[in-house]
Amino acid sequence: MNRTDRLMGIIAHIQSKKYQTAEQLAEHFGMSVRTVYRDLRAMNEIGVPVGFEAGRGYYIVGGYFLPPVSLTAEEANALALTEPLVLRFADREVARHVGTALAKIKMALGSQQRDNLENIQSKTAHYIPEAFAHLMPDTNFLTVIQNAIVHRTILKMEYANAEEEVSSREVEPIGLTFYSLNWHLIGWCHLRNDYRDFRTNRIRRLTASIMPFRKADHIELNEYLRELESRVNQFGQSKF
Repeated sequence: MNRTDRLMGIIAHIQSKKYQTAEQLAEHFGMSVRTVYRDLRAMNEIGVPVGFEAGRGYYIVGGYFLPPVSLTAEEANALALTEPLVLRFADREVARHVGTALAKIKMALGSQQRDNLENIQSKTAHYIPEAFAHLMPDTNFLTVIQNAIVHRTILKMEYANAEEEVSSREVEPIGLTFYSLNWHLIGWCHLRNDYRDFRTNRIRRLTASIMPFRKADHIELNEYLRELESRVNQFGQSKF
């Protein structure tokens, strides 16, 4: 990656994460912290308004926008892979949002880049044999769950366990994760008074509420997943 591409990448990465420390940027881009500081100075010199907040890290001052999108061939190829994966592993609403996002990206590309992206998209597809279709995730709730995570609002659900016994739950969602060929909602369950792992294909009904979280603090999703991995390694299989 040349320096120009790296600087553009750093800008986009900071904007997408809100705050990033120099160490986090160094790890993400595979370079030294010293190089990160050099690049941040260069960004300021070319007019990119980089700010810093103690205890949080660097951020891009609000109101700054990147110039028109310019993708490398490899970046365009990577984008072309996302649409068939989303069509297979997400739900219709998420697929629709990805489709409109890709359309907006295409509008910002030059004609040759747009043609190249559309060409590779036409040669990329998903195929699941009918015999294995039942193993694939089946859900229609991903966007509702994402919105509740962002806005920290409680979800009300009717949830069926492995024995098809349905219970009513109020859940404070902390994240979504995909494993074992299913999407899983991780959240604080008020019925069980503990964190629970809900397979989204077992949700029979889901209602978004405007009720804010009642629990004052939550663990991070990655912390929950580390604990899950530890239990799986200890017992050889998940108990969920």
